[in-house]
Amino acid sequence: MTSPVGSAAAPIEPDLKGLPTGTGWRFFNRTAVMLDEPGRTAIRLTGGAGLGLAILDGFSFQEGTIEFDVRGKAPPTESYVGLALFGIDETTFDAVYFKPFNFISDDEVRRSRAVQYVAMPTYNWAQLRKRYPGMHERPVMPVPDPAGWFHVTIVVGAGRIRAFVENSSEPCLDIKKLSTQDRGWIAFWVSNGSEGDFANLKITVP
Repeated sequence: MTSPVGSAAAPIEPDLKGLPTGTGWRFFNRTAVMLDEPGRTAIRLTGGAGLGLAILDGFSFQEGTIEFDVRGKAPPTESYVGLALFGIDETTFDAVYFKPFNFISDDEVRRSRAVQYVAMPTYNWAQLRKRYPGMHERPVMPVPDPAGWFHVTIVVGAGRIRAFVENSSEPCLDIKKLSTQDRGWIAFWVSNGSEGDFANLKITVP
C-alpha cells in the first residue's frame, strides 16, 4: 500500500492503557474499560444512547495514515464502529465507520453498506445516500469476520480519504473529503447505542 502523502516520520502510538481513566484522552457520551486480550492492548467503549467518542487529547491531525484494530458485533443493527477525524467539537467531524452486521448479509444492498463516510453536521449518512447513492458507502473487501477483530488503515491526503481493511492493497472506500476544516482531533467512534472494541492505534504523518 502506497501513501499519497509523501515521506513520513516515525509512527505515533498513543497509550491506550490510560484511556479508561481519561489520561491523554477525553470522552463524549461513553466510558471505557480495558479488555483482557492476548497479544494486544485493547479497550472497549461502552454502550449508550446516541453517538460516543474517545478523543485523543493534544493531537491535531491534518493528513497521513491512521491504523487501528476494531471489533464490533454480528447481530443486525447492533454495531457501528470506526474513527472520527478532523474533529472540531462533538457535532463537527468527519468519520469512517463500519457496520459489521452487514459484512456477510444475505441482502446484497446491505452488504453494499458495510463501510460509510460522513462529514458532520452537513453530510450525514441519510443526506449522502439520497444525494449521492452508493458513493460514500461501500462493501468491505476482503470480508472480515463480523464478530472478530479486523485491521483498518485510513489514508488521508490530496483531498481524499481512503479506507483499507486487513492490509489489502485496494481500498474498500475511496472518496473526496467533504468537510471544510483542514485539521482537527481524531477519536474512536461508536454510534446508535453500540459499544466497540479498539486496539493498536498508530498514526503516521508526513
